[in-house]
Amino acid sequence: MAHLSDLVNLNLSDSSEKIIAEYIWIGGSGMDVRSKARTLSGPVDDPSKLPKWNYDGSSTGQAPGEDSEVILYPQAIFKDPFRRGNNILVICDCYTPAGEPIPTNKRHNAAKIFSNPDVVVEEPWYGLEQEYTLLQKEINWPLGWPIGGFPGPQGPYYCGIGSGKAFGRDIVDAHYKACIYAGINISGINGEVMPGQWEFQVGPSVGIASGDELWAARYILERITEIAGVVVSFDPKPIPGDWNGAGAHTNYSTKSMRNEGGYEVIKKAIEKLGLRHKEHIAAYGEGNERRLTGRHETADINTFKWGVANRGASIRVGRDTEKEGKGYFEDRRPASNMDPYIVTSMIAETTLLWNP
Repeated sequence: MAHLSDLVNLNLSDSSEKIIAEYIWIGGSGMDVRSKARTLSGPVDDPSKLPKWNYDGSSTGQAPGEDSEVILYPQAIFKDPFRRGNNILVICDCYTPAGEPIPTNKRHNAAKIFSNPDVVVEEPWYGLEQEYTLLQKEINWPLGWPIGGFPGPQGPYYCGIGSGKAFGRDIVDAHYKACIYAGINISGINGEVMPGQWEFQVGPSVGIASGDELWAARYILERITEIAGVVVSFDPKPIPGDWNGAGAHTNYSTKSMRNEGGYEVIKKAIEKLGLRHKEHIAAYGEGNERRLTGRHETADINTFKWGVANRGASIRVGRDTEKEGKGYFEDRRPASNMDPYIVTSMIAETTLLWNP
């Protein structure tokens, strides 16, 4: 008699050319990832060859009940680490039946910015540092923390090892390998300052691909925590008090910044970001005011400042960039629940297209 795990792990290619495509989209809250699966007649590696699909937008907060159909446009394909074989994950964005992007579709505008010739020629690279917190499912309290109590103060947990310092490493490592399998350009993982908090990095990725890859990585993480029976939180300050918040530091460079004389280009770009500080903060994630307090490696939300190797700044420039006179910088303001389509395209727009 076959066990459930045997059936879950069936290799479809042994008996059929058909594949399963998991269509993934972002729901009405802007952070709730949704998905559903459909059968295709054979392998597909180009999103333009995938059929459009639809869903009930009234059940996701994206359409009224009397006109509930929302259309899914396939935009990016990744290998499915859960079903494996030729099965795929499909990142989609959402449109009305008339072909208009719905209000929660942030990818559409980002794609327009990244297709602007003045942006294309600069080949914007992004490295996204996604912090998150693992919570015990029944009580929504960080993994490894005593129920109703607190662990020892911060200090030994950042990149720590051992059963009293690292909680949930099996989930983190499973996610790391699943992302590599999927074809996501995940570049690393580490334990964070607050126990139960972790980080993974995606990139360097060019333009719109950075947002597609981060959303795919978030989807895979949610699926793995579902299997593990824990909750993943992207709240920027999950525990009040003397505990670090969770951010999504965004590393950025253009071709001009990476070439000789790039440091001067970087400084001009940072100056432009400072002039639009309020607009960027408003788009950098919900609840970020609880995180950007001027403590716990952050700058105050109302203050814009930059510095070399300064983790208390809004923008940090690395020592190597200063020394070599070219490179990249890190925007430390985005919250862990930011939309990467908004953040990456806004940085490109401000630094490459906006004229003060």
